[in-house]
Amino acid sequence: MLDYRQLQAFATVIETQRFDKAARRLHLTQSAISQRVKQLEETLGQLLVIRPQPLRPTPAGQQLLRHYRQVTLLQTELLRALGDAEVEGFTKLAIGLNADSLATWFMDAISPLLDRHNLLLELRVDDQDQTHHLLRQGEVIGCISASSQVIQGVSCTALGVMNYRALATASFKQRYFPNGIDAEALVRAPAVEFNQDDQLQERYLEKFFNFSGDYPRHRVPSADAFVDLIARGHGWGMVPDQQSQPLLNQRLLQELSPGDLLPVPLYWHAWNLTTDISRQLSECLLRYCREHLQGSA
Repeated sequence: MLDYRQLQAFATVIETQRFDKAARRLHLTQSAISQRVKQLEETLGQLLVIRPQPLRPTPAGQQLLRHYRQVTLLQTELLRALGDAEVEGFTKLAIGLNADSLATWFMDAISPLLDRHNLLLELRVDDQDQTHHLLRQGEVIGCISASSQVIQGVSCTALGVMNYRALATASFKQRYFPNGIDAEALVRAPAVEFNQDDQLQERYLEKFFNFSGDYPRHRVPSADAFVDLIARGHGWGMVPDQQSQPLLNQRLLQELSPGDLLPVPLYWHAWNLTTDISRQLSECLLRYCREHLQGSA
């Protein structure tokens, strides 16, 4: 049998990425946390934590983390249904999503659920092509991803499409693209990327200009700062319509190539759990996306 105090210590170490922080959160000594994780590893006969910081779960640790989060959610819901007064606090929902969804529509979508229940959000932000790994590692109960690849034990539902346009200021276009967009201009013009995993700019250039060369890149891991850098005239970048339309209407930015849209389909991946909260979370996101995202069912 698994010792759930040891499981809690392990999960908290992965969540905080430090043994000392896990100890403070659980009101234990650091040595007690280390001992519990070590005992759990000895019980299972497998290494669970890759210890060079930041701490990460091993493949076995990922399976265990998924199990612990699922059981915790199921147990909390069961105890509440049975009227246990000790669980009147908050339920944590760990969700993976891309920065553009967070900056544009996600909060509007999930707000009704927060109004009805005592929930704490733990949002993990990454590129839309990379949020899958958070779900595989057991760090979140669901994720918004551009991938439709199905993970075992996880449901996948299409949310809709976010359309992206390449934007820049008029002065930036005049400086770097006075004669139009070509390979010679592209290798000189700085682009703005979210992080090293952001491939939207590369996909846009390859699709519309058959360009696959290198070019100068800013890396700005914030949706708002991303657009702000473009608006200040320091680069061009792919901006979703939810953010780009007001800027285009006010003539603060222009399209590099008018009318060329890069559609990015989004999918909701969630554990196959039968809890009321997980069901309502999925329904809340799907209902909003059906009304506000293009191409949703």
